Amino acid sequence: EVQLVESGGGLVQAGGSLTLSCQVSGFPFGDLGIGWFRQAPGKEREGVSCISGEDGSTYYERSIKGRFIISSDNGKNTVTLRMNDLKPEDTGVYYCAARYYGGSYLCTGPGPEVWGQGTLVTVSS
Repeated sequence: EVQLVESGGGLVQAGGSLTLSCQVSGFPFGDLGIGWFRQAPGKEREGVSCISGEDGSTYYERSIKGRFIISSDNGKNTVTLRMNDLKPEDTGVYYCAARYYGGSYLCTGPGPEVWGQGTLVTVSS
């Protein structure tokens, strides 16, 4: 069974940057779709960015395209989300999530099967 452990997050001013990392264990990395979801206060959880462990294909939600970069290190079994030019509307709890034999469509398709514990990102104006 996949285990996901997030790190990173915190408080940053608007325009700043943060990096989130997700350590993946318990299942072959190349057979997973892995991504980052966020839940802003009072809103539903949404897929922000996802990546295929098999071929590295990526998905970016429209509002973060050009500001966030998702990457994976198959040797270290980690997925990283570099968040640049952060805006107050990026505030929320960010969850690493995975789907067995999934791809980057994890963000918009059937959705994850495994979730991390979440990490809070707060962007002040």
